[in-house]
Amino acid sequence: MNEENKLYTVSIYTENNIGLLNRISAIFQRRHINVESLNTSPSEIEGVSRFTLVVNMTEDNIKRIIGQIEKQVEVIKAYYHTEEEIIYQESCIFKMKSNLLFDERQIQNIIKESNARIVTVNRDFFVIEKSGRKEEIELLHRELSAFGIMQFIRSGRIAVTKEEMKISTMLEEAFQH
Repeated sequence: MNEENKLYTVSIYTENNIGLLNRISAIFQRRHINVESLNTSPSEIEGVSRFTLVVNMTEDNIKRIIGQIEKQVEVIKAYYHTEEEIIYQESCIFKMKSNLLFDERQIQNIIKESNARIVTVNRDFFVIEKSGRKEEIELLHRELSAFGIMQFIRSGRIAVTKEEMKISTMLEEAFQH
């Protein structure tokens, strides 16, 4: 039976070392796996960074890749989760021509209905920020595209698990021994 591809969110807890991002991305690259989204940030543990990646693959393959990732010296622990096991958000920013805000009543309605917010307005442009699920951001992008978007950027996914991850407990025990 062929296993089907699914979206997985991968969380990698690491020491903050130069070159680790290259080595982690090489693990995916060697297997011709496209990383759909990537975010790095400090984690809930001081001195520990967290990589959050989104990939589309089979569970067997993600398990193998997690094993490869955990072989990296600086990696403390890596996890993978399905869409149902996490709560996630993405953020985006749109830069639009200022006259649209005043001449196109529909723009104000789109902003209000999408729960986006205006971050700044000046003579030449205004900036809209939106956080939410990927589908919400894509819908807003489609709606605003009709008016002409000057610039657009979207962040990588940030996610927390619905279940406790126990990484903090695991690290405390490791550092006490």
